[in-house]
Amino acid sequence: MLQASRISVLAVDDHPLLREGIASMLGEAGDIHLVAQAANGHEAIELYRLHRPDVTLMDIQMPGMSGIETLIEIRREFPKARLIMLTVYRGETQARDAIKAGASGYLLKSMVQKELRDAIRLVHGGQRYIPAEIAAQLANSMAYEDLSPAEIEVLQLVASGFSNKRVAAALSIPEETVKSRMKSILSKLSANDRTHAVILALKRGIIDVS
Repeated sequence: MLQASRISVLAVDDHPLLREGIASMLGEAGDIHLVAQAANGHEAIELYRLHRPDVTLMDIQMPGMSGIETLIEIRREFPKARLIMLTVYRGETQARDAIKAGASGYLLKSMVQKELRDAIRLVHGGQRYIPAEIAAQLANSMAYEDLSPAEIEVLQLVASGFSNKRVAAALSIPEETVKSRMKSILSKLSANDRTHAVILALKRGIIDVS
């Protein structure tokens, strides 16, 4: 009786230790084979072309070319490519962007050790893999309107401690425009005030504070 062929996997992450951890975990799975590792998006595209893996594991946040940008490029050339996006962030905004871009799965790095192999098997089988807590956040976010890029720009500065006057100066727009955008932000996020809006936006992954 012939043994079924193993699932080929490409791992993409700019952190060598994480790639080594993934290699170790997959090495223990008899039905999964890590064929290559990439440290950035450009390497990932070249290695995908070379190996045509069954499943690709892709870090969302990488310097230079992001994981989602890399996902889009790979799927433009290979529409049937199956990719699982990896992230440390629990907000649903990145998950929604990844799924819209064509990701087959989405996994928090804190869940990798426990769930990675099952996620790979399910995605290889044609299913989508999204952890329950992320799926619940995605469902809840449907009740909110999306912030516009201009509103996100304002909120990012507010999160950094800028007053309306400083935001206006930084963006070269009238202070009344800043106030108008903040009013819209509060309404869309169902936030009580500026601080509440920032907290909600950080939780959902709309903005980040480095």
